Amino acid sequence: MGMLSRLYWLGSKDVARRTCSGGMSKVIARQISRMRAITVNPVDHSMSITDVDAPHSVPPDNVVIKVHATALNRADLLQRVGKYPPPVGESDIIGLEVAGTVAHVGSSSSKWKEGDRVMALLAGGGYAEYVSVNGSLCCHMPNSLSMTSAAAIPEAWMTAYQLIKCVGQSKEGESVLIHAGGSGVGTAAIQLAQLFKLDTFVTVGSTDKEKIAKLLGANHVINYRDKEFGDVITQLTEGTGVDLILDCVGNPFASGNLQSLAVDGRWVVYGFMGGPIKFMPNLFKKRASIHTTTLRTRTNQYKSDLVSSFQRDALPYFGGCQLDLSREGDQEVYIKQRKQKREGIFNKGFHLQPVIDSVYSWQEVETAMERMKQNLNTGKIVLEVRKEDKT
Repeated sequence: MGMLSRLYWLGSKDVARRTCSGGMSKVIARQISRMRAITVNPVDHSMSITDVDAPHSVPPDNVVIKVHATALNRADLLQRVGKYPPPVGESDIIGLEVAGTVAHVGSSSSKWKEGDRVMALLAGGGYAEYVSVNGSLCCHMPNSLSMTSAAAIPEAWMTAYQLIKCVGQSKEGESVLIHAGGSGVGTAAIQLAQLFKLDTFVTVGSTDKEKIAKLLGANHVINYRDKEFGDVITQLTEGTGVDLILDCVGNPFASGNLQSLAVDGRWVVYGFMGGPIKFMPNLFKKRASIHTTTLRTRTNQYKSDLVSSFQRDALPYFGGCQLDLSREGDQEVYIKQRKQKREGIFNKGFHLQPVIDSVYSWQEVETAMERMKQNLNTGKIVLEVRKEDKT
């Protein structure tokens, strides 16, 4: 009889076994049945850490990640109040990205081994001690990144990459207008646009966010509370407009976007923070293409291809200087390091960095969510689930 190798994550003590020829059975991993996770009270939408079932019956292509950190996304705010349910078959626990270590490997997920440091793109389940995810949606963590920094990468950075390259179809030398330049996706898009040699126009809503956008390398930063961004872009481009718009705002910025868009330009809508866009006949004058997109509901194959492309085109540039706004004095250190490394932005000295607004214990999730709800964050808000083992 040939060797059978099938792993189970069944939720009892020592139950993951390999059945070998001759009927011998060997315990190869210690598993758990229960874990802690942040859950939502369906009545008042309050959040608390409770005991829930751990991932079980893990598919062969999946891995189970021991979560060290996760990060907030605006979709989390919507899911909390019942306005953005998870895709069918996915965990109803909130959380779209994590960083941690591989705790268990499915029988067909040969790329990974227990103990690997990974970050992963999820459709749900991130606000927990453990999460099961298809192995193709995981990335190796660069050694230079902490768990809290890595947790800020998957959803925001792969969304930004998708908007610019996959949906937006940007080409070297084109121009891009990035709204919400102080958000997690915005701070990522600013840096990726430099990597792909695009001329960047960025809108922000405060002087602090304006400062960070300039620090990250945006060519033109516009505080929309002080100036009409459409007028500024018309002037800066001498009426030509921008080739690509990344829009998460929706209707309040619609007329300014139309004014800013070049003929045959692409307008990518990935959110409606200000409400849905109303139809505008003037779109025909620009021969504009409007694309709408989300990432969470995409197929595993699409996400797997996206992760592979991101790892090829962007992941090698992560490392070096850090920008963690939650640490006092880190911004000044970052400025000095960035100046030293920007001799030529496309040489080996160029680095991509997740911008960390703040790091909270996951027990402070209510406070963290309120900060995002009030739009106070610049960059990503991270929840630390457990301390990283430095040994």
